[in-house]
Amino acid sequence: MNTVFLGIGTNIGEREENLRQAVKMIKTEAGFVQALSSVYETEPWKMATSDLFLNMAIKVETSLNPHILLETLLEIENKMGRSREGAGYSSRIIDIDILFFNDLIINDKNLIIPHPLIVHRRFVLEPLAEIEPRLIHPCFGKTIESLLESCADSCVVRKTGIVFS
Repeated sequence: MNTVFLGIGTNIGEREENLRQAVKMIKTEAGFVQALSSVYETEPWKMATSDLFLNMAIKVETSLNPHILLETLLEIENKMGRSREGAGYSSRIIDIDILFFNDLIINDKNLIIPHPLIVHRRFVLEPLAEIEPRLIHPCFGKTIESLLESCADSCVVRKTGIVFS
């Protein structure tokens, strides 16, 4: 079995329900959810929108390999109505990113693991640090907790009262 950390975000539609549906589909199609972070409301990161995001991190145990997992997650996004039109960042009903897959480092045309922007995104580091603060980033050799402490991102990341089980 493989241990995977995923980041999930949404800023349009019924945001809380979008997260719930994504987690439910991940449980059904990708693997066993071992841990869920709190849900955080966050400012858009490098986007021209005022629509706030809900973000969270989850820890999943899966038998899927990295590329099949990616296909599965893209299929979940598609089923939920995610549109990938245009270039750059845009509002989205759901976004599911593979943050870490075991301690693998993959860099090919379709998949980069660890996610290359983790260290620059407070909205990823905060929830990830909540569920696995001592996880070591395989490229930097630093813990998530340490990366969060040194993160220069000034976007507001606020824990909500939304609880998933």
